[in-house]
Amino acid sequence: MEKVFKVDIKGFEAKLPLIALSDKITIAFFNLHGDALLTEHCGKELAKLVGDSEVLITAESKGLQLTHVVAREANLPDYAVARKSKKLYMNDGISVQYGASITTGKPQEFFLSARDVNLIKGKKVCIVDDVLSTGTSLAGLESLIEKAGGIVNKKLFVLAEGDAQNRPDVEFLATIPLF
Repeated sequence: MEKVFKVDIKGFEAKLPLIALSDKITIAFFNLHGDALLTEHCGKELAKLVGDSEVLITAESKGLQLTHVVAREANLPDYAVARKSKKLYMNDGISVQYGASITTGKPQEFFLSARDVNLIKGKKVCIVDDVLSTGTSLAGLESLIEKAGGIVNKKLFVLAEGDAQNRPDVEFLATIPLF
């Protein structure tokens, strides 16, 4: 029988499988891929927090469908996507390196296309993502926004994991522990 952690996300109960990342850390794995009802619910709730942000940004891949819902609900026609690998169409874009996330365990790099750089430049940007844990991916997104000439306006997450719930600079819908 699979062990799960139940979390109430603003009235939606999600059952997250417990996955051991090492012999010292187990996480409640939150995965929006393929879960239309959960994605819609979380996106609609996060859209209420966007405020006066002018554009959204997310990191691929689990933030993509979530940010699409947030953009639709907040009446924002476009959003930027920070890619984790450089695609052929991105030769004129920018990139930043950042530290290892809790799920990857190795240094990462974000890439932003010239289209998305132009979308962000001079605007108030809202970061949207699924889970905030160590904050390394968030720091990478903040660096990317700064390099693109945008202003970090909001930082929205579905879940804050572990000590991330104590950060005063972010907003989230629910919390989960590290095990």
